[in-house]
Amino acid sequence: MILSEYTIPGMLIRDRLVTVPLDWTRPEDGRTIKIFAREVVDPLLRDADLPKLAYVQGGPGGKGPRPGGGGPAWLAEALKTHRVILVDQRGTGRSTRVESATLSAFGHADAAADYLWLFRADSIVHDYEYLRTSVFGGGRWEILGQSYGGFISLSYLSMAPQGLAACYITGGLAGLDADADDVYRRTYPRVAAKNDIYYRRYPDDDSRIARVAEAIAAHDVRLPDGDRLSVRRLQTLGNDFGMAPGFENIHWLMDEAFSDQEETRLSDHFLASVMALTSYDGNPLYAVLQEIIYGHDDRAGRWSAERMRTQFPEFAPERRPLLFTGEMMYPWMFEEIRSLRPFREVAGVLAGRGGYPPLYDHTRLAANEVPVAAAVYHDDMFVDAGLSLDTAGRVGNLQAWVTNEYQHDGLRQSASVLRRLLEDIRLRGGPIR
Repeated sequence: MILSEYTIPGMLIRDRLVTVPLDWTRPEDGRTIKIFAREVVDPLLRDADLPKLAYVQGGPGGKGPRPGGGGPAWLAEALKTHRVILVDQRGTGRSTRVESATLSAFGHADAAADYLWLFRADSIVHDYEYLRTSVFGGGRWEILGQSYGGFISLSYLSMAPQGLAACYITGGLAGLDADADDVYRRTYPRVAAKNDIYYRRYPDDDSRIARVAEAIAAHDVRLPDGDRLSVRRLQTLGNDFGMAPGFENIHWLMDEAFSDQEETRLSDHFLASVMALTSYDGNPLYAVLQEIIYGHDDRAGRWSAERMRTQFPEFAPERRPLLFTGEMMYPWMFEEIRSLRPFREVAGVLAGRGGYPPLYDHTRLAANEVPVAAAVYHDDMFVDAGLSLDTAGRVGNLQAWVTNEYQHDGLRQSASVLRRLLEDIRLRGGPIR
């Protein structure tokens, strides 16, 4: 049903909330959750018969983007020709959320893990298909998958290609056979390379960050929420290095790290910023499911990022220059970070689980007829370009555009990314109608 309809500058918006089975493999068990979807269209085209473009958010655990107020660059481009559907994936945003209070409904961690097991890509595809067939008319629609949204798009092509007219993927061609170990074995060197670029751009930050780390190691430094700040938590700020403004964000944060010229005390601004940047109140699933999205067969993650880190001693907290880490989740985070502590036990259970249902149908992907256009960012810190290109060669009717013009957030930063992908499929005959 439509919850509300309203107009903001350049956009007519309709908000919807639907009920879907929690477990699509056993809908008869009666357990349900809510899925929120926001339809956005140019007000001048409100009655036009426009193709629908469903956005598939990255993450995992990310809600759909909020339009207006400096929203993503791609949205204005898409609204020229499409009716856009923004979905809050299960567990996020205005859909049935997963947060610390959610776990209070479960008596033990195994039961909570069983619940979170149902928030992977296969369930998300079923949710989108329900929206397509039951809410948005049933015709084929186009999808735009960013980052983890690209992983989900490959699952969509595997599970329900009959629902798709075209598929656009940005920074999200997953390795079809890669498990978490394969991913981190490749991404640690990429993160190290980003650190090298950062310190070459800001050579004075080498000594400044060393002084910050030494102050943290030598004192009981508390963040505003009471968490003790460790050097290894400071290192996780490097997740920002994969985005276009990331180097500058960290540099200017370090520029104001100390509250006095003598550098005797870390500033309140610095501590509040570090707390905000390294907490997970808004998206705990990002941390809890990070390694689960790479699950294959009986290959459990087993805290892969932590294990693989031992192969890269340059990331040790005591090494200098201090290297920042990237999109890696470590077991200690569920001890040290207030917003993740309620998930400590369930994260441990999920880390040891195998028996994953397959997310990609290799045979169906090889025979794929849905036109796919994919942007592969050559220097992507999160999704390895080598794995992406291997996948591109194994998916039928897929054309890859390899570029080093953008970082992982190229779609958000520049409308030209979506424009290029739309044109690519248009020149190949257009979406299936």
